[in-house]
Amino acid sequence: MTQKKKTQEPQESQQLSAGEYTGREPMTGAQAAYLQTLANEAREPGAYRQGLTRREASKRIEALMERLRLGELPPHTD
Repeated sequence: MTQKKKTQEPQESQQLSAGEYTGREPMTGAQAAYLQTLANEAREPGAYRQGLTRREASKRIEALMERLRLGELPPHTD
C-alpha cells in the first residue's frame, strides 16, 4: 500500500510573525483615540464607532485626515 504525501496549503489561520497583522483584528487603543479626535474635529461623530477592525479604522482615519487637510468641513454653527 502506497501513501500519498499531503501537501500543506497555506492557511489563513496560521500564526503570524510578531508585528504582522491581517487588518481584521480590532482597532488599537491608539487608533480608537485618534479616530475619535479626528471625528470630533471634522464634526462627524458617526465616523467613530466601537468594534471597527484595524483596517476599517485606518481607512476612516485617512479619509478624515484628508477632509481636514482639504478643508472639506461642514459650516460651523458655534
